[in-house]
Amino acid sequence: MVKRLLLVAAAFFAFSGTAHAAAPVQMTVRNVLPAPARTLAAATPRFNLVGVHWQGSGTPWFRTRAANGRWSAWQPADDDWGRVGVWRRGNAVWTGVAKAIQFRKAGQVTRIREYLLWSPPVTVPQRRLQLARAPAIVSRIGWQAVEEIRRAKPRFAPALRFALVHHTVTRNGYSCAQSAAIVRGIEVYHVRGNGWDDIGYNFLVDACGQVFEGRYGGIERNVVGAHSQGFNRGSAGVSLIGDYRNKTPSQTAQDALVKLLAWRLDVGHVDPSSTVAYASGGNSKFRAGRVVSLRAISGHRDTYLSDCPGNAAYRLLPAIAKRVAREGVPKLYNPVVSGTIGSRVRFTARLSTSLPWTVSVVDAKGAAVASGSGTGTAVDWTWDARTAPQGRAYTWTISSLAAVRPAVGVFGGSTAAFTLSGLTVTPPVVDGVAVPWATVAFTLSAAATVTAEVVDSYGLVLQTLYAQSKPAGMQSFLFTPTLLADGTYTIRVTARDSLGRQAQAAVPVTVSHAVLSFNANSRFVSPNGDGRHDSVVFDFMLAQPSLVTLAVAGSSTAFPLLSANLSAGRQTFGFSGIASGSITVPDGVYQAKLTAGIVTLTLPLTVDRAPPTLALVSLSPLRLRVAEAVTLIASVNGRTIRIAAQPGLVNVPLAKRETVRTLSAVARDAAGNESAAVRYPKR
Repeated sequence: MVKRLLLVAAAFFAFSGTAHAAAPVQMTVRNVLPAPARTLAAATPRFNLVGVHWQGSGTPWFRTRAANGRWSAWQPADDDWGRVGVWRRGNAVWTGVAKAIQFRKAGQVTRIREYLLWSPPVTVPQRRLQLARAPAIVSRIGWQAVEEIRRAKPRFAPALRFALVHHTVTRNGYSCAQSAAIVRGIEVYHVRGNGWDDIGYNFLVDACGQVFEGRYGGIERNVVGAHSQGFNRGSAGVSLIGDYRNKTPSQTAQDALVKLLAWRLDVGHVDPSSTVAYASGGNSKFRAGRVVSLRAISGHRDTYLSDCPGNAAYRLLPAIAKRVAREGVPKLYNPVVSGTIGSRVRFTARLSTSLPWTVSVVDAKGAAVASGSGTGTAVDWTWDARTAPQGRAYTWTISSLAAVRPAVGVFGGSTAAFTLSGLTVTPPVVDGVAVPWATVAFTLSAAATVTAEVVDSYGLVLQTLYAQSKPAGMQSFLFTPTLLADGTYTIRVTARDSLGRQAQAAVPVTVSHAVLSFNANSRFVSPNGDGRHDSVVFDFMLAQPSLVTLAVAGSSTAFPLLSANLSAGRQTFGFSGIASGSITVPDGVYQAKLTAGIVTLTLPLTVDRAPPTLALVSLSPLRLRVAEAVTLIASVNGRTIRIAAQPGLVNVPLAKRETVRTLSAVARDAAGNESAAVRYPKR
């Protein structure tokens, strides 16, 4: 038994690495009142990032005092994001551990608001997202993005057109281990300080060459960020972590930036040496509608009144673009389809070097419709589509050698959305012995290449379970927990169709050699002696003798119910509102938590003894008022009516010209509690 436990522990640490959940980012927001004196001082608990918002045409400067008592050099707040009303917003500046901050002002500054953030250390897993030709990328799970603060779903542009390089204007003396905490602090500042939907950048690159996934939505998708007002749609914002006004980015950072841009622009088939004409969405530098000529790899200052990414980094961009153009060749650039079904359709593109190429067209069922081929750097082929049926969707592909990323698109009609739906795992708990496997099932809306992976709580891919091409329809495969230690994991299924569209879904699965199932006969308990839901019975199956604990846990308090060594097999436990020690569990929303070994299984549970309220509002029309979701049971003129009602007024249907002669009604909530009866006429 001891040997088996040691093996399990070894497997757990081998798969889990050393990642640990970071503590929450703390942000203190204070208004700093300008005074006639030159220096404005304020003491505060420790922080390691500072954001500044201010009003006025001047600039506030600040310095911070480290834990050793030394003050930093004065630095100006960087107006990198434009105005929101009269407020100007600076970047989140990494200061290192500090305990005090001072401000002074240059020019007219009428208000200053400081955002002091403490971003605790983050342990980043060693394994990263790894895609062909891309640098290893620390995923949002890896740097522990605070997903619950995101304000809206991601938005997407139809195409990627160019990349913008930024710098975060944070101190350059950070360590490689501090980068994830910096990214996490920037995320919180961008969302809770600036009021954005998510972190503004699409990617971030540190001085050690680590690349971090930025805004949520997918690293290969054209996610609209918030990194350059008026130029966010169709651009990829990449920020170098550091201050590069005078200091040149490290060679390691430059190399990572080159590899990242080479991959990301290749995904969008953008020539890094090209220029693009872009209509501004409007900002303080370019009015809305102004067409601006930009390099495919530009700096933030090219689109906005800012010195970002700093003079030292900006000077590197032409050389960076040349390196990007040479990285990972050959490539396919600027695919264009012109014309319509019923006429001639022309396909053009450009290859980075002379190669054989092919253009193919298939219908919605995947049947070949037309194709053309040639050799050279210029792809140019015309399809005579005068006899092709109109109103249908056709998929086109421009391809070359296997090393060249093909371009794929649809024209002639719209295709149905590509979805991966109905992902389930049955049963949700397996041990590989008593329950040897689980069935994973899902449905594809179109044929796709499907990859299924086991992911741990830190986003590390522990196993690839499945990688096959599958047709549209329902699919399934068996999951066997080989070499997985006890714990809860995620099965993540990713599907990519012939158009390059990606769909993804995830479902939890628990591996347990102790407890195999946990169920209850109700989600509600109403221990008030009315005979309805006075108790709830939990039942669970143990695969082996185990120390078991059962508790009812709320947001801040847990009530223990059971702690005992139990034998293998089915076990039951009844709960009627009383916890261990004869403590009454108050009404509320809880989770029933069963722990055996290192595995905890949960079920939702609501304790509710309070009856709902019911009031008669009017007889004609017949209306009653309820304060919560209930089942209304009414006897009207001897006729029984049941209505599922939401909080508020409830209209009770009557026959045409029917008047209420007699009424008796009660409201019953989900826990079985009944209101006092409403009667007419009153007795």
